[in-house]
Amino acid sequence: MPGETAQTESPNQHYLHGFLAYLGNERRYSNLTAENYARDIRRLFELADATPLGELKIHHVRRFVAQLHGGGLGGKSLARMLSAWRGFYAYLIRDHQFKNNPCAGWRAPKSARNLPHALSPDEAARMMELPVSDGPLAVRDKAMFELFYSSGLRLAELVGLDRAAPDFNDGAVRVTGKGSKTRIVPVGSHAAAALQAWLAVRAQLAGPDETALFVGRNGRRLTPRAVQLRMKGWGIRQGISSGVHPHLLRHSFASHVLQSSGDLRAVQEMLGHASIATTQVYTHLDFQYLSKIYDTAHPRAKRKT
Repeated sequence: MPGETAQTESPNQHYLHGFLAYLGNERRYSNLTAENYARDIRRLFELADATPLGELKIHHVRRFVAQLHGGGLGGKSLARMLSAWRGFYAYLIRDHQFKNNPCAGWRAPKSARNLPHALSPDEAARMMELPVSDGPLAVRDKAMFELFYSSGLRLAELVGLDRAAPDFNDGAVRVTGKGSKTRIVPVGSHAAAALQAWLAVRAQLAGPDETALFVGRNGRRLTPRAVQLRMKGWGIRQGISSGVHPHLLRHSFASHVLQSSGDLRAVQEMLGHASIATTQVYTHLDFQYLSKIYDTAHPRAKRKT
């Protein structure tokens, strides 16, 4: 009975359910983003144990962060977790009359910045050379991979695309990114051809009323996990030693476009970054690439052993 469920729900679960509804209905966050928030907040519940949320103070949060850091959690993960906790408490103050936010003004310890890995242009090309004669699933996968690499999409953006998203006349696709922000990104000729090939066989898999651009064996919209598994499997089959995942193709897109054009602002727009500071990481990738070429080619370069 619904009433019985409500009565047995703990206060923390009640707050979490309300917060997730707020993220979905008011902030318009995707289900994937909301679930990431939920995971971090459940970690807070575990750390707080029997201490009510309204009684947590900054020294509690400091101890939690130290405990997580000592357990091997890096600065970036801790910063993300603290951000989720701050947002959760802001919601509790607004909707549940909590008095203070114990996470306000507290920052996670910094960790060494790891640059994103990118495929080489040859590896990226190899990843696109799928044997489409294997059937409609291979045709679909080739279209997905080409679109990832051509347009620098996030995984959630790709699985959220509807059948009407590609505009072949303009050579573009309309995507909905973080915070439900919409942007239009170019689609290269190889990706456009792969998409058209997929659309020609999509009806063999898609349910009659399914609006998703990419569907699975069941005829319904692909899940992010299904895309990750397919890409990992194809990467192994194509002989690419580094584990291939959707964000790797996004990194490769950004790095290769920046190496060719040097236009950081354009890359920012295509990636959908709110701040150019986020995009600047690819200038470091570009420098690493140039340094590697220099060390290999210049007669007086100091080669590392």
